[in-house]
Amino acid sequence: MSTQIHPQNSLLDRVGIPKNLAWGYLGILIFMMGDGLEGSWLSPYLIERGMSIQQSASLFTAYGVTIAISSWFSGVLVESYGPKKTMLMGLILYILGTAGFVGYGVPKLDYVIMLLTYAIRGFGYPFFAYSFLVWITYRSPQKKLGTAVGWFWFVFTGGLNVFGAYYSSWAIQNLGYLNTLWSSIFWVLIGAFFALVLIKDKFKSDTTVKVNKSEELKKGLTVVVEEPKVLIGGIVRIINTTAQFAFPVFLPTYMATHGFSTTEWVQIWGTIFIANIAFNLIFGFVGDKLGWRNTIMWFGGIGCAITTLLFFYSPQIFGSNFWAILLCGVLWGAMLAGYVPLSALVPSLVKKDKGAAMAILNLGAGLAVFVGPLIVWLFIGSIGNEGVVWILAGLYFLSAVLTRFITLPDNAKIAHLSEPEMQAIPAN
Repeated sequence: MSTQIHPQNSLLDRVGIPKNLAWGYLGILIFMMGDGLEGSWLSPYLIERGMSIQQSASLFTAYGVTIAISSWFSGVLVESYGPKKTMLMGLILYILGTAGFVGYGVPKLDYVIMLLTYAIRGFGYPFFAYSFLVWITYRSPQKKLGTAVGWFWFVFTGGLNVFGAYYSSWAIQNLGYLNTLWSSIFWVLIGAFFALVLIKDKFKSDTTVKVNKSEELKKGLTVVVEEPKVLIGGIVRIINTTAQFAFPVFLPTYMATHGFSTTEWVQIWGTIFIANIAFNLIFGFVGDKLGWRNTIMWFGGIGCAITTLLFFYSPQIFGSNFWAILLCGVLWGAMLAGYVPLSALVPSLVKKDKGAAMAILNLGAGLAVFVGPLIVWLFIGSIGNEGVVWILAGLYFLSAVLTRFITLPDNAKIAHLSEPEMQAIPAN
């Protein structure tokens, strides 16, 4: 398409990172480190202070609702206002929500204030990170798009689940829980500096005729009518990380019954996502070679279904063997990266309004943050930890079946054709 840059001979371009967006990748890494520093330990911390597991789950569910909303809006707002303004909006909402949550809600354990302010905080990272992802889809050469989004998920997950987890394991020992939460504002500001100040790239969307903002927002929904496969992609994206946001709500307490401390759990969780970010890159390359859909089906769907069950049952199989449980978790984290090509597959289903297609994909990513804790909230009281895990595994199998129906024009494995060639292919 006309807004894409041409490949250069620089090292960044050779490895698949658009040179003009390179500072943004570093900014996403640091921003998501700040955002994700409490993800692995906030639930057990609140439960220790007197909240029930259902209250903790409902808190994360409310957080997930606003993440879902802002994830959808991020794609279409980029079309209307550009990525930098949308990302700045996310930064401001994140800071406001964090200040209220840490300053007023957590110290008094005021459940209403915690719900409200944590929900406001939830608007932050989707506006910031997913807007940058839309920027990538516009400014990356099509033949390297799978690799470019692989690098995005590498830094996104590395910040959210690896650096955030390992930093917090140090910080809660040396700064305390509340000061660790306050420090997140420092890190998101550093990340915003790299992404908003140092990037000089001028963004242009495929939309040449300006429409009013309400019409632009409607495209984020009407695109699924024009191309139903985009909707299927959105559903698969929900399933992709549902377990990732369900596990921290109940697995720390489950692991504790098998002899694992909160610190050991944080170390396991962080190491899982070290493997995940490495495989984000691997499956970016694999997807471009083996085919986006095949990679998602077999490594993502089937792989995650099997390793989800393996990870849960590992303490029952191996007892308190830290390294065996860690290995099973790492296998799950590696297979989770099998969904990376979805960010290349879905926008390639449409010839224009790729921001609207990405809006559906981003909505799916946001809904996962809502659906994961919701499943725990609804079912853990009746079917327990084991039942919840089987639901998650079943969803992964379902995603593999659904992905079978996400086919590109001319049944291509990846969108390897030029724009004129793509236009010449009749619509399915």
